[in-house]
Amino acid sequence: MSTLKQRINISVPSDIREALGKLAERDRMPEATKAARLIELALEIEEDSAWNSLAEKRDKKGAKYISHKETWA
Repeated sequence: MSTLKQRINISVPSDIREALGKLAERDRMPEATKAARLIELALEIEEDSAWNSLAEKRDKKGAKYISHKETWA
């Protein structure tokens, strides 16, 4: 059975592999699926951090605020 997903190979220390195995077992899913979901979550956290950094740079005293309606008009 072929898949549309791309495969990647990663090397992890034994403690990470053990933790991944326990989490996968707890959630009753294959280790690869659990790893993929954890990577997705980590990417979302990274994205949130990037947006937060950008917002903090723009959040200055006297900054001009634009309404949502005005922004997307």
